[in-house]
Amino acid sequence: MTEKIRIYLADDHQVLIDGLIAVLTTNKSFEVVGFSLSGENLYDKVSSKNANILIMDINMPEKNGIEVLKEFKEKGFHCEVIVFSSFDDIKLIKEVLQLGAKGYLTKQSAGEHLVEAITTVYNGEEFYSKSVREKIFHAFAGREKETEEINAEEILNNISERELEILKLISMEYSGKEISDALFISVNTVETHRKNLMKKLKVKSTIGLVKFAYKYNLVNIT
Repeated sequence: MTEKIRIYLADDHQVLIDGLIAVLTTNKSFEVVGFSLSGENLYDKVSSKNANILIMDINMPEKNGIEVLKEFKEKGFHCEVIVFSSFDDIKLIKEVLQLGAKGYLTKQSAGEHLVEAITTVYNGEEFYSKSVREKIFHAFAGREKETEEINAEEILNNISERELEILKLISMEYSGKEISDALFISVNTVETHRKNLMKKLKVKSTIGLVKFAYKYNLVNIT
């Protein structure tokens, strides 16, 4: 029997918590192991439940999501965090990602993407809802003109044609599943290529890959 993904929820609205539990418990791969209506002692609560995934709002009483993420970062992450917020301000998004969150969902898109976000983050990838991805990628794309134009030949010599294809699709906001469908390869193969790219290009995240691609104008190479 496959082990279930253990999920902990944190939001200050009981109605929302109840709705999330109702949705998540219909999936046989998930187990909701607890919830909190504030950020107080959230690190200890999540630890005691041995959760794999924490889905957390930013605006919470006692201790907000930013403070919780800082505590997780200081004490060491034992689960992956998906931020679940009504806000998609780029400054807020950047801050939570810098603090170690592996996903960012807007509450407006949660019904459409919640299950995919959980499974994606659990499998080691990052996940952002569409509006969040657009803000992140446009922020990096906007810096393209500010960077020094260099010859990308040396970089291209170190990555395969398939890796370049995947890098372009990542930069075009494709998810792992969308890349899999577009190139007729498995999601696991996409993930292997993504990890290889991160290693070769010496970046730590998918956002780092996007930043790299735009910085060195790899997106426009045919």
